[in-house]
Amino acid sequence: MLSRLPGAFVRAALVVMLIVMPYALLPQSSSDSTQIVTLVAIFGALFTIVEYSSSSPSLVEFRDAPPFNRIRFSALFATVLCLAVIFRANDSPSEISTLFQLSGSQIGQTIDFPYSPVRLMVLMMPPGTDPEVINRLRDAAGLSYLVAVFSVIWFVIRLRMYHWPRRTEAFNVWINLPTFDPTAGGDVVRRLQRDGRVNIVLGFLLPFFVPAIVKLVSLFGTPINLDNPQTLIWTVSAWAFLPASILMRGVALSRVAQMILLQRQRANDRIDTSYV
Repeated sequence: MLSRLPGAFVRAALVVMLIVMPYALLPQSSSDSTQIVTLVAIFGALFTIVEYSSSSPSLVEFRDAPPFNRIRFSALFATVLCLAVIFRANDSPSEISTLFQLSGSQIGQTIDFPYSPVRLMVLMMPPGTDPEVINRLRDAAGLSYLVAVFSVIWFVIRLRMYHWPRRTEAFNVWINLPTFDPTAGGDVVRRLQRDGRVNIVLGFLLPFFVPAIVKLVSLFGTPINLDNPQTLIWTVSAWAFLPASILMRGVALSRVAQMILLQRQRANDRIDTSYV
């Protein structure tokens, strides 16, 4: 446990930076918002320290199979940072913030075509929404979706090129999949393959379904309000990051199922050879 503490504290510091970043870069919020952010940052840091310092995690998957979690966290961190810098240009313009804003606007307009996830995000806003809010939403959604797509592609490349997770070391299913019970019943490989396919399909469809669900809820309830840039940052980041994270999890589960299947085939081959 003591050997894991330094790494756990570093990860906890990065989590705190992620949570505090929008509130540090954008104009100061009310005291209530500051207290909420501080509380969330403390809980995030404590959760990270507990998960990464213990010998067996309770929720974090693929803890000992880098760079799965590193790619996911880097994608979320890059998304939140880029959006915070873009919205900072409205109040404190600089060369960097203006460059990010122009890049985000160009990306948003390019990806905003009929039936695209970005177009659906724009269409979910209620009638009469301020055009400035619509433009900010389009820019943020386009940039976030692009970062999410690149993170998935990069993970697949790492998986293929470096034979993720690792062929030189044993893969501990109990540690890397703490929420998966191998003894729950049924063949482990089939369950992993099924869960992998479900996660891949769900990750692909969520960016299309979420705007439709929000639009449906707004028709019968309170319309979503994204006038606050900080609310917009976290809403769009979650919309882009969660599907990408689920999709990567599906790919990872399929890979683990493939590894177990190959090990079974090698064990059967050794048994057959021993009887010859």
